[in-house]
This record gives sequence, structure tokens and C-alpha cells, in this order.
Amino acid sequence: MSNSKHIRQIHRFIVRTFMAIAIFFCAHDSFAQQDPMYTQYMENLLTLNPAYAGSRDVLSMMVVSRNQWVSMPGAPVTRSFSMHSPLPGTNAGLGFSFLNDQVGPVKQSGIYADYSYTLSFSEKRSLSLGLKGGVNFYEAGISDLTTNDPNDPVFANDINRNFLPNFGVGAFYYTGKYYLGLSIPKLIENKINRNGASTQSISKEQIHIFFMTGYVFDVNRIVKFKPSILTKYVKNAPVSFDFTGTLMFYERLWLGAMYRVGDSFGGLFQLQATNQLKIGYSYDLPINKLGAYNNGTHEIMVIFDFNFGRGRVRSPRYF
Repeated sequence: MSNSKHIRQIHRFIVRTFMAIAIFFCAHDSFAQQDPMYTQYMENLLTLNPAYAGSRDVLSMMVVSRNQWVSMPGAPVTRSFSMHSPLPGTNAGLGFSFLNDQVGPVKQSGIYADYSYTLSFSEKRSLSLGLKGGVNFYEAGISDLTTNDPNDPVFANDINRNFLPNFGVGAFYYTGKYYLGLSIPKLIENKINRNGASTQSISKEQIHIFFMTGYVFDVNRIVKFKPSILTKYVKNAPVSFDFTGTLMFYERLWLGAMYRVGDSFGGLFQLQATNQLKIGYSYDLPINKLGAYNNGTHEIMVIFDFNFGRGRVRSPRYF
């Protein structure tokens, strides 16, 4: 056997072993961080915080496609769609989001609705309080995994939970220049059992607590600088910190960099193509041991704001 062929076999064995270990922890409480992450989180706040619903003053729609750890078999793939709008003549806002996320044989889909109520103060300051409610659909086809022991009972049966209802809360304080947010998108720790019928709980949905903030600085007449921070806390997992800094040129072009502490770093590009259309792309690389087995993470974002003839859409939108 040639050395190159032997090396490829070793590489495939390492990747399969890694995925088997990852799926094993997915099936136990020690794997705590279950919700997907986003590099362009500062534009995708509705999925994290229901109080954000209606804050853009128009009907706004967003599509996000995220391919994580490209070239690694079974790597995470996330697709999401969200929309939200204020209710005319009221202080309320409504939102809707759909999420599909897959990591190897583990799949989850979620459909959620959001409601917010906004209190307005002087100097264009607002505080929104929000509620989120919906359902997740979860399955893990772990019986299809290739393992060293075909009779291992841990991988003998699939995990199917087709109905996991949940609800969450959030608060969002914002002005024209900065925002602060705190949210818990899921308050119920649903148990996940094998085949949806067993009394033995092998995992559960973990509570995620998010804190988010951002500020827009006027550097000069042409350039603005926007730093953003996202903090995530999950029980039995390290606290996650995302730091992002972006420069905006002529209120049309955004260029930035991000750093997720102990996890990854990368860059992002966003273009305000029209007053209603914004397109974004980000690429990040892991700084942990996974970096040797993949080609980084790609994320594409598209936002479109509808004004329905109400006049000029306010552009740009900083958050």
C-alpha cells in the first residue's frame, strides 16, 4: 500500500472517529451548546431576541445560509428565514422565523413566532419587551453511523422527537446609535428520548442566555465604526464571547473582522445594494484543533425591507 493511500485512510478514520465522538456527546447532557451560531449575528438579532421584532419600522425579511467547517464530513449546515414588522398604529411588533440545522446525522428544525411591545422615550430611545413561542423537531439517525463496535447499544437506535414546544423572553433597548439586549429564547428544557417513547432521558434542550450590544461611532464624514459584542451562556459549557468590529464607508459598504474567543476568527463584507436590499458574506477559520480538518466557515445573508409605498425607507440601518 502506498504511503499516500495509507495517510488518506488514517485521515478518514480520524474524521469518522471525531464525528462518532461528537454525536455521542450530542446524545448526552454534557453536550450543552445546541443552538446554531452566526458570524453576522448583529444583523440576525430576531433569532436570538424576540424583543427585536418590529424595531426596523418596516416589514423586513432575512435569509441566512451557513456552511460550517467546509470539507469535513457531516459538518454543521444551517439555513434560516426570518421576517418581522411593526403593527401599524400600535406599539407592538410581530415576527416569524424558521430554522433548519444539521450536524452529521443530527437534524433539528424550528418554527417560532415573536411578539414585542415597545416603550418610547425622549431623544429617540426605545425599550422593547418580547415573547417567543414555537416548536422544534429533532431527530438523530445515529444507527447509521459506522463504529468500531457494531453492537454498541449507544448507537443501536435512532433518536426521534417530533414535537418539542418552547417559549422565550427578551428585552431590547436601542437608540439611533447603539443597542443593548438580553434574551432567553428557550425557557423549557425539553427531554429528548430514543424513539420519542422511552422513559429514559438521554439529553435535553439547554437554556441559552444571550447578551448583545453594539455602538456606531462617527469617525468622519465618510467612515463610521461599529463594534458589536455577543455573549452566550449555557450551563455546563464555557461562556462564549463574539467580538466584531466593522467599518462603514459612504453608508453603503461594510468591512469588518470578528473573533470568537478560543474558537475562531474571520472577516465579513456587507453591501447596502439599495435602500431596501442588503447583502452580506462572512468567512471564518477555527483556531482550535478542528482547523486541521476543514476549510473554514462560509455564511451568506440577504435582507430586504418592504415599504409598501410609505415613502423612502430609512437607510442605512445600523442594526
